[in-house]
Amino acid sequence: MRFRKIYRNYIQNNLFVKVILVFAVIVNLTIITLSYLLFNLMSDSIVSSELNNQKQAMERVNRYMEQKYDWVQNTVQDIYRNSLLASNASYFLRHSYSDYAQYMLDQNYAGGNEGAVDILSYLANRMDADPDIQNILLYSTDMQQLYAFNLNGPRRLYKTNPIRSYIPDIMAAEGPVAATPNVWIRGLIGQWNTQLYSMRAQVNDKNTLKNIGQLLVYFDSGMVNRSLDRQRTPLKGEILVLSPDGQVLSDSANRYYGQTFPYMKQIGSLRETELLDEPSYISTLTQNKAGFLVVGITPKSAMAEAYAGLQRAIILISSICILVAVIIPSIVIVSIARRTNRIVHFMRKVEGGDLTARLQDAREDELGQISQSFNEMLDELGRHIDREYKAELRHKQTELAALQARVNPHFLYNTLEVIRMRAVSQGAVDVGEMIYSLAALFRNSVSAKAENTLGEELEMCRLYLELFRIRYKDKFSYVIDCEQELLAVPVSKLLLQPIVENYIVHGMDSRRKNNRLTIEAAQENGLIRVRIADNGKGIEPEKLASVMRRLKAPETEEQQSFGLRSVHERIALVHGPGYGLGIESMPGKGTSVTVTWPAADHREEAGDV
Repeated sequence: MRFRKIYRNYIQNNLFVKVILVFAVIVNLTIITLSYLLFNLMSDSIVSSELNNQKQAMERVNRYMEQKYDWVQNTVQDIYRNSLLASNASYFLRHSYSDYAQYMLDQNYAGGNEGAVDILSYLANRMDADPDIQNILLYSTDMQQLYAFNLNGPRRLYKTNPIRSYIPDIMAAEGPVAATPNVWIRGLIGQWNTQLYSMRAQVNDKNTLKNIGQLLVYFDSGMVNRSLDRQRTPLKGEILVLSPDGQVLSDSANRYYGQTFPYMKQIGSLRETELLDEPSYISTLTQNKAGFLVVGITPKSAMAEAYAGLQRAIILISSICILVAVIIPSIVIVSIARRTNRIVHFMRKVEGGDLTARLQDAREDELGQISQSFNEMLDELGRHIDREYKAELRHKQTELAALQARVNPHFLYNTLEVIRMRAVSQGAVDVGEMIYSLAALFRNSVSAKAENTLGEELEMCRLYLELFRIRYKDKFSYVIDCEQELLAVPVSKLLLQPIVENYIVHGMDSRRKNNRLTIEAAQENGLIRVRIADNGKGIEPEKLASVMRRLKAPETEEQQSFGLRSVHERIALVHGPGYGLGIESMPGKGTSVTVTWPAADHREEAGDV
């Protein structure tokens, strides 16, 4: 309801507000649509750029991990390429350490310096050449012993009893080349660094190709993250290295290391994003030889931070564009609306009777031409009024005086008849009051004034009704109600009394004891309405239609409804054909007569003629 009221008051009949609203809607939708498309295009470009940066970082990690894999494989290949070193390695893996030490002494004694190619020294030298290595483990399948090289500790040989240890079974089991260090092996060698991953290779006898042991290397996974330090731009999200069974070998965010990655099922998805801890972009690189998997994960929220500045910039620029595109045209339209409203206000002022007003608009555009043309029309209208309209008013004033002269005798006749009947039927008890009322009515009728105030006219009605109230005593009553500010409104003489008389003559039923007449005067929407309502006999529909036709028909010799027609004609002559009497009636229920004329008094001009 409130929206409808606002629409009716400010939009429905305001063309310029509609133009501004339509224009604003079109501009807003256009700018918002273009901004949305531009934001999507640029944000997609930023997302693509960030994913490419992550892809490059993943490739560096992948190359780093491949280097470590190649280091392990090259170490084994170097052993195979050196026949003496391969023989020493085979002997070490098939005999006890004391036998191997005696074997090496015998070689050195027999062959001099050439025979000093020790597999243990070779592995120690290889370990020293790579700072990322934390441990090198050489396991003998036949002897079930483990020789451990520590970065900052002594070398040690560990016996692995299958009855008391799971290590032989672990080493015998086929597993991925890249994996996290086994907890049993960690416990055996006392290595509890939380950031390690292992690479392993099978060691076979060069002559028989039988597997005789394994080379197991523990690398510092923290060095994987250091390979990302060369990234030129900050990396969004995180990069993980996973074993084929989902063990996390390295994690740039240090969240999942040593655990089984909980979202392995989502890794192989073909969708752009997957729901992990939150919706995230996923990229993968697979190393076919070592079997490890490099995974890049970037949450959408982190990616949104990359284009948050762009979003704010586009919103700011779009808002400025909307303000400029709406406010500037609105200012121009408001200026035109003000000029148009001045013209409309001026037209209403002229419609109200002020023909001396003139529009002041010196511009030469369309509105200026309208103003100039309207001023010229008023000049011509003024000349026309001087020639014809004032002459017509003089003619109407003559007709009005003739109508009033016809009403007065008719009224006096009826009044005297009432007094006569009262004197015959009742005696002279109330004759004094009736004669007083009659004298006041006579004075008003014979006065030279052409009009009364509405208060005086209602007083004449009261005196007239008072005569009948005295006559009928408890059978008749009346009520007169008028707004205080309307009492001084000027009206034609005998404007309401003929209507009251019409009720007394035709509407009142002397046999009833509740005859009642109400006179109410009020101002509504710029009009003065006097409503005279009774509860009398009422008028049959056919007769009411006939009365209304006679009110609107030209004057004839027919005397029916003379009183009502005289009132209607006088109002129409003075105020125009749109005003006069309105009659509503229902047989047996009563009749309501409404007299209507404009609140603004136009008769001063007529009186000046």
